[in-house]
Amino acid sequence: MPSPIETLILRHRLRLVELLPWIVAVAAYFGFADYLSLGSQILIMILFALSLDLVLGYAGIVTLGHSAFFGVGAYAAGIYAAHVSGEPLSGLLIAAIAAAAVGWASGLVILRTQGLTLLMLTLAVTALLAEAANKASFITGGADGLQGVDMNPIFGVFRFDMFGRTAYLYCLATLFLAWLFARRLVHSPFGQSLIGIRENVTRMHAIGSPVRRRLLTIYTISAALAGIAGGLLAQTTQFVGLTVLGFQRSGEIVIMLVFGGIGRLYGAFVGAALYMIMQDQLAKLEPVFWNFWIGLLLVMLVMFARGGVLGLIDQALRSLRRQR
Repeated sequence: MPSPIETLILRHRLRLVELLPWIVAVAAYFGFADYLSLGSQILIMILFALSLDLVLGYAGIVTLGHSAFFGVGAYAAGIYAAHVSGEPLSGLLIAAIAAAAVGWASGLVILRTQGLTLLMLTLAVTALLAEAANKASFITGGADGLQGVDMNPIFGVFRFDMFGRTAYLYCLATLFLAWLFARRLVHSPFGQSLIGIRENVTRMHAIGSPVRRRLLTIYTISAALAGIAGGLLAQTTQFVGLTVLGFQRSGEIVIMLVFGGIGRLYGAFVGAALYMIMQDQLAKLEPVFWNFWIGLLLVMLVMFARGGVLGLIDQALRSLRRQR
């Protein structure tokens, strides 16, 4: 008779359908060689959305300030490359540590609150960090952006080329490792306890679960992953501007999750890719009013598909089963 933990692990073994995003990503590398720079941006946004989904979708922490950790990671990796070393992997580690430290410190205060207060505090943290980055222009470059971010070859062999091939594969490998970690996390007993906290925090308190400690843990982990995404952006574009700490980026990443499906792990993959591709194509067709069509699609999804695109797919599959 298997234990509950063994049953949980067996239930969430890797399925073939979960390899589909990676097959598409590899195929895109060979089939869309002229769009690899855009592909790298999509992969970075997927990782950023995945980090947000851990706190918003699984732990139920409503935040509109997740760009704070993304921006901290971007600046940490950029400053490290500009003034210490251009070695990419150690730069990502610095980005993760810096963002995790900010996430842990801010989480100690923010997670003591709930509802609108929590939401406003996440916005306040982002605003404070953005203003601090603007004031510290001698380090960050201020409004002009951080210059001189020169990257060394990965492992001393793979140089960042002008066509974006190395950057794409670098982002893809980083995202894959982060996805493996996130998948293992959400399917673990710890991840299941986060879902319990999201659904009924009072009951979790009643059974003796350390709610605040677990929320702080996932908030810090999420911040670290967002920092890695920001670090990837700094390294692949070799530039960091104040926009990485902007409210618009926080709002966009929430929209991406809504598009794909919140609390579904793979919603980040679908939503980020859909949003970035639509943005690219609509901006060509409607350079001024492309946001209108994004907003219209968002309204339609919220009204008629609460689970996002993945929710629509689930509904279609259920309908087919009933017909059979």
